[in-house]
Amino acid sequence: MAVSGNLITRVYTDFRGVDFTGKDVSLNRSPDALNVWKNYRDLGKAIETRPSTALFKSFSNPVYGFFFYTVNTQQHLVVHSGTKLYDLILPSSDVTQPTEIYSGLAPVKSTFFVYNNILYIKDNTKYVQFNGTTASNVVGYIPTTSISRTPTGGGAIYEDVNMLSPFRKNEFVGDGTSTEYHLDAPVIDTVTEVRVNDEIIPTTDYSYNVSSGTVTFNEAPSVPATDGQSNVVITYQKEVSGYADRILKCSIVTTFDNRVFFSGNPTYPNVVWHSNLNDPTYISDLDYYNEGLDLAAVKALVPGNQALWVFKEPSQANTTVFYHEPSIDSQYGKIYPSTHSSISTGCIATGINFNDDIVFFSPRGMEAIEGSVTGDKVLAHRSSLVDAKLLNETDYTSMTLAEWEGYLFVFTGNKVYLADSRAMFNNQDHVEYEWFYWELDKDVVSAVVHDNTLYIGLDNGIYRFTEMTNGIVARWTTPLDEYNYPQYQKTTNKKGSEINMYGDEITVSVNTSMISNDWQVINTYENVKGYVVCRIKRKKWKAIQLKFESSKPFAISKATLEAYVGSYVKR
Repeated sequence: MAVSGNLITRVYTDFRGVDFTGKDVSLNRSPDALNVWKNYRDLGKAIETRPSTALFKSFSNPVYGFFFYTVNTQQHLVVHSGTKLYDLILPSSDVTQPTEIYSGLAPVKSTFFVYNNILYIKDNTKYVQFNGTTASNVVGYIPTTSISRTPTGGGAIYEDVNMLSPFRKNEFVGDGTSTEYHLDAPVIDTVTEVRVNDEIIPTTDYSYNVSSGTVTFNEAPSVPATDGQSNVVITYQKEVSGYADRILKCSIVTTFDNRVFFSGNPTYPNVVWHSNLNDPTYISDLDYYNEGLDLAAVKALVPGNQALWVFKEPSQANTTVFYHEPSIDSQYGKIYPSTHSSISTGCIATGINFNDDIVFFSPRGMEAIEGSVTGDKVLAHRSSLVDAKLLNETDYTSMTLAEWEGYLFVFTGNKVYLADSRAMFNNQDHVEYEWFYWELDKDVVSAVVHDNTLYIGLDNGIYRFTEMTNGIVARWTTPLDEYNYPQYQKTTNKKGSEINMYGDEITVSVNTSMISNDWQVINTYENVKGYVVCRIKRKKWKAIQLKFESSKPFAISKATLEAYVGSYVKR
C-alpha cells in the first residue's frame, strides 16, 4: 500500500505524565519533563509549571519534623530543628522568634501525633509530650499490678508492668493486725508512697526492705470500712534495665485502632509494640509481637484495610510482609495477632496508605498490596514509568512521603516524584500510577500538609508551596515520534503547527536528529493566551520531537503538528 505523499496529523494532548522507561513512550507522556504537573483545580487537561516554594520560617539547623497543633483555640507550630524543639504561636509575623521548649532530641527525622489533645514527639532516643505550655519527657502511667492482696501476698493480677514507668502500685486489704506487707516483686528499688484509707502515710510511720520487697508499718492498718475492699495502696519503684529503651529507641510510630504502635528499635529490629487503649503513655511489657523468626528489620507500619501492615526489609527467610487484625481474646481482651502474608518482596525505604492503596518501596520501586485482608493478597507494581530514575536516587532508602492535591509526593533529596491518584493505567494484569517529576533547590528533610498547603522542612527552615512560580525552569517534551512509519522520511507541513498554551514567555524547540539534547529553537513566544501558529520547517526526518520550556509560569494543553510521508529512509 502506497503511503508516500500522505498527510499525517499528530495531536499531542490529554497529557498524563512522564515515562522514563526510554522506549515506546505514549504520545501523551513525556520522556523528559521537569517541574510540571496537572493542577486539577485549574486547567484540567493541561500541564503547567509547578508552584514555587517560599520561606515560611527560618531555622539555623535542619528541620527534622514539625506539626501544626491547636489547643485551647490557639494554634502552635511545633518544630524539631537540630536537637531542639521549638514552639511558634500562629499567626506570626516574620520577626516573631520561636520559643525553645525542649532540648536533647536526636538530629534525625521525628514523628508527631496528637492523642487526647496532647502532642507527642518521637525520635529514636526520646519520647516527648507537649500540652501547649510545657514540653517534657513522657511520664508513663503507673499501673496497679496487683489488687485485693492480703498482707502476706496473693490477690489478683490486675495490670501489666508499664515499660515507660519504673513505678507500680499494689492494693491490699488490711486485716487490722498485720504490720508487714509483701509486695508483688521480691526485690525493689524503693517505696515512693503509702496510702491507708486514701490518706498518705508519713515515711516515719513505716519502713521497707528492698531485698525482700516488704513494707513494715509501725501500727497495723485498719480493716476497710467495706468488707473486702482494698484500703492500703503502696507505690514502689522497680526499674527493669532496658525496658524504657525498648520504646525510646524506636524510630517508627503510627496510630491504629486507638492505640500507638512502635517499631524500628535496632536492638529488636523485628519487634512491634503497642500502647494500651487510648493511652500512649502505657505500654505493657507483654504487648509486643515478633514479626517472623528472622531478625530482618521492620521498615514501615501502615494502617489500612482494617489491619496494620508491617513491612520488613528483604531477608533470606522471605517473610517480609505481615499484618495485624484486631480480635478479642477471652483472657487478654483486644489483641493483634501477627499473620504472615504470601508476599516475599521486602521493603528498603518506607510505606504509606495512599488513598486506601497500601504501598511500600522495595528494591524494584513502589509496590502495592492488592486483595482484602481475608482473601488472597498479591503484589502489584505501581512505578514502572519512573523506576529507571527513581531507583538510582542516592536518597531512595531515606525518602520522605506526603499526600497533597491527590498526589503522593516522594521526596528523595532534592528530587520529587509525584504519583497521581487521579490518573492510573492498566499494565498487563494490574494498574499503575501516572507520575510527574520535579527538582528543588535543596534536599527535603520533612514534609507536612496543613490547611491544604504543602510545607517542607529543609536545612535552613520551613518552606511552603505557593501559587507564585517565578524563576522555576519547567519543560515538557513530546516523545521522539516516527509517525507510525519508521521506514519513511517525513517533512513537516510548511503551513505550521498549532499549539494551545499560556504564559508570559515560552520557548518552542524541535529535535529531528535522533540524538538526545540536539535541540533547535523555533521561537520564543511572549504573552501567549491561547493558540499560536508555530512555523516548524523540517525536511527528510525519521522522527521528530518537540520541547516547550520556560522559566516563567506556563501551561500547555494541546499541540498539533502535520507532516507529509516521503520516500524510504536510506540505509
